Amino acid sequence: MRILILGPTDSPFTSIIRKHGNETVNITEPVDVDFLKKNAIDFIVSYGYRYLLRTPVLKFLPDQIINLHISYLPWNRGADPNLWSFLENTPKGVSIHYIDEGIDTGDIIVQKKVFFNLKAETLATSYHKLQNEIVLLFEQIWPEIVNGTNPRKRQNIAGSYHKTSDKKKYEHLLVKGWDTPIIDIMGRAIKTSEKTWG
Repeated sequence: MRILILGPTDSPFTSIIRKHGNETVNITEPVDVDFLKKNAIDFIVSYGYRYLLRTPVLKFLPDQIINLHISYLPWNRGADPNLWSFLENTPKGVSIHYIDEGIDTGDIIVQKKVFFNLKAETLATSYHKLQNEIVLLFEQIWPEIVNGTNPRKRQNIAGSYHKTSDKKKYEHLLVKGWDTPIIDIMGRAIKTSEKTWG
């Protein structure tokens, strides 16, 4: 199979995919159906990609496009999932899911909860921990994905979603930037009327 990796060109997933005998193409720019045809793409893996995949691309490779997201879906869909998991004190973790026309709403393939030492971690260290966990999870599940034997389940419609602009209201809390201790921001964005988690 020929796998398109969407996201940073130094993606750690490239070596994992190649280890299983697949060819890879890496790109950071928007893609369309013509690009997929020209490069004979069979499957797409997205991580840290800054563009939405449009309907023609999704229809061209149905059930052959997955995303790796550093949140425990359905919580913290969209931007800055790690930050929001602490601001709103929602479940934390990593998820691998199919891409559909929503934002991080596709069926879940696999996910894992990740726990942190609240007194020792910062936003930066927690982010790196989540990155490591998603790589390990992908390495475990990729053989099943590429063989079409992976599990699949629909997402719960509850959870949360955030845009990049949403964090502006709370940027003043990040007194040390991404080195801000997570204990200092834990639960600071919770509004009683918006609680959708248990």
